[in-house]
Amino acid sequence: MGVPSTSGVLRGGLGLREGGGPCTDASPHLTSLCQLLESILRKGLRQPSWGFRRRDYWHWLEQLPTEDSSRPTPLSTSIRKASSCEKVQTTQGRGRYFLRLALQGKVLAAAVRQLAQTPRLLEFYDPVSSILGNEDLLEPFLSLLLVVTEMDFSLDLQNCSFLDESWLLPVCITYETVPCRVLGMVLRYVDGRVFVTEVLPESQAEVDEVVLAGDILDEINGCSLRNAYNGQAGAVLQKLKGQPLSFRLLRWWWGGGLGAAAALPEGPEGEGAQIPAPARPPMLLYNLKYLGQTRVGEYGGKEVLERAIPAVLERHLAAQEVLCDVREAEVLVQEKTSSKLLCRHPYPTISCVGRCLDRSHIFAFCVAASPGSPDGSTFDCLVFAASSEQECEEIIRRIAAGFKHTEWFV
Repeated sequence: MGVPSTSGVLRGGLGLREGGGPCTDASPHLTSLCQLLESILRKGLRQPSWGFRRRDYWHWLEQLPTEDSSRPTPLSTSIRKASSCEKVQTTQGRGRYFLRLALQGKVLAAAVRQLAQTPRLLEFYDPVSSILGNEDLLEPFLSLLLVVTEMDFSLDLQNCSFLDESWLLPVCITYETVPCRVLGMVLRYVDGRVFVTEVLPESQAEVDEVVLAGDILDEINGCSLRNAYNGQAGAVLQKLKGQPLSFRLLRWWWGGGLGAAAALPEGPEGEGAQIPAPARPPMLLYNLKYLGQTRVGEYGGKEVLERAIPAVLERHLAAQEVLCDVREAEVLVQEKTSSKLLCRHPYPTISCVGRCLDRSHIFAFCVAASPGSPDGSTFDCLVFAASSEQECEEIIRRIAAGFKHTEWFV
């Protein structure tokens, strides 16, 4: 069985040197060099004959013996950082993060040399089909690594959240802003990542002109949002209330300089193609008419709306003009004239939302009327009229997204 040629490592190193100065993430030859190094580290890896774990080069890297346990070496420090990094979740990601650390810290040759001196770990490789397990090929490869070691790298080592999936990394942008009540970003949590789906008009985020729809929140004031739970960004911001904020944003760029909005998954499960741009930006406050409410009993599923909405309409109560504020964690309703707060409903108390079938601008949602009652919750159905069918659909979508924890406002 043949082995991969190492000449590509030399070509990649020479290509990086052509630009002069340190190699950065923008260097055109960096990705191909990393891919080639990885293919060599993987070539000839022996896979266990039993068990479900597939062996990768990280498995021997993390087992490299430390030369002096009392003092950390640059190599052991790089291994420790790769092992503890919160932004990579897989063996592949940790191995790739180590390679970036090793290039910048000039320790890759030391790692391979230490492997060669550890027979137990050399058994990871087939001596026939590998470079690292073949004594005749290992020395020339080490010589090439020494050439790479002489090069200077200046990589953004914090930009590692996509190494689990790809060597191609997004652009990292720092967004710093002053303390404010609402930033004006609509967020969606998809597969542990926090996407910005919209930047609200006239908001602080729009005024600052940094954040774009499709950006990914990677950090807030040094707190990683990789593998974030639903609502984590809002929870972090709440703890930082009143403090200056520093965001690390990740942005994908495709051919022609287009941003990442086209790559954003559709729907709460991250399936589908693209999220279409809304016909108009969503509002923060909606002018509605409150038509009344009715008690629906101990069941608050969407089926009760079919009888609850007509029951309220048949009473012909005087409509009350209100403002509805759909927030990150709750829905507020206040009088339009006096701004008096009429009700506040956190999303965990909202059981369903929907609209009237024969009157497309009328909608309702059910809330737990007595969530703390020892006898169990009962539910009220609140009925509203929007100004149009489009606005009605928009409000329903936002409330549904809120209590399902798929879309959040910060």
